[in-house]
Amino acid sequence: MPVDPSRVLPVHVRLDDSDSLSDVVDALFLSRFTSGEQPYARGASLDSVKAGLTLLPPEAAVLRQARDKDRSATLAEGDGWTILISRWNRGADVTVAAVSDEIAERVLKSSVDDAEDEPEPQPDNVSMGFWYVTPHRGPHRTTRQISAATWDELRVNYTAPVADALDDLMKLTAADITGRLLLLHGPPGTGKTSALRTLARSWRDWCQVDCVLDPERLFNDVGYLMSIAIGEDEGASGGRWRLLLLEDCDELIRGQAKHQTGQALSRLLNLTDGLLGQGRNVLVGITTNEDLERLHPAVVRPGRCLARVEVGPLTRDEAVSWLGTSEGIGRDGATLAELYALRRGATAAMPVVPHAADGLYL
Repeated sequence: MPVDPSRVLPVHVRLDDSDSLSDVVDALFLSRFTSGEQPYARGASLDSVKAGLTLLPPEAAVLRQARDKDRSATLAEGDGWTILISRWNRGADVTVAAVSDEIAERVLKSSVDDAEDEPEPQPDNVSMGFWYVTPHRGPHRTTRQISAATWDELRVNYTAPVADALDDLMKLTAADITGRLLLLHGPPGTGKTSALRTLARSWRDWCQVDCVLDPERLFNDVGYLMSIAIGEDEGASGGRWRLLLLEDCDELIRGQAKHQTGQALSRLLNLTDGLLGQGRNVLVGITTNEDLERLHPAVVRPGRCLARVEVGPLTRDEAVSWLGTSEGIGRDGATLAELYALRRGATAAMPVVPHAADGLYL
């Protein structure tokens, strides 16, 4: 006869003062699944729960409820099932254990169906994912609607050579992909971030853009890297490309990176054109303030980069045209951030012509 796995591998839970009340609720939920009393489990994550919903099925009886500083946990049960609802901000994780898979699926469906708040998309908004690691949940992805100007509206914010290079980038389709690395480099305040927002809008029909909020951890944590590299199942995502954005990664890609960051640079290169990236429609976009000459040669070698754009300041003539006056503009021109600062300072003295991308100049 088969032996119950809970007898072969018994589970013991130890609690100390570092554990929260929510951790205790989590452990209580696991007990019925671990013992085999309810051997079937289903789960779902919600990024934004509609206001006022508890996510409890109608017949649920609450067993435990705990609220910590940044999280709450509710344990409830019904006939043949147990549900754990973990809430943070507006998001939630819902897990159901049950005596049968059918019951687990039914209870989960009654909890999460039509529970997610999906605001009506606006024409100038684009859906962007955000990856980060949390102490309780590990690697996690959430989505937000962000505002992004069209390229026609934003183009005036870039000096002519940069605008010409970005023209080609904005028009790319999945069929045009050659390299897997997109590199935007140049001084702070020249508009690298705003260009990436508009790129997300231009590519939204064929590419999902995700921003990694803790890139310094990504390539030093293999589990985190694998979660992002594997992503969603190809069938579920319809074969869409994904662009992973890593902002201000100077330490990772400068010339001394291999010595300073160990395997991190190697893993980045492996994701762009090594075994890790094979069979996955993944692009990596990096912004840096470093000069091109200071970047690691392996990063900028021919064939690896889909595009390599140096985003610099506007010339003096371009800056004067943008601002509408030459006051405060030096002979070497100005960055976009400097122009916005000048425009704010001149507001009381001169009429201001609105720009569609006002504020998106990082």
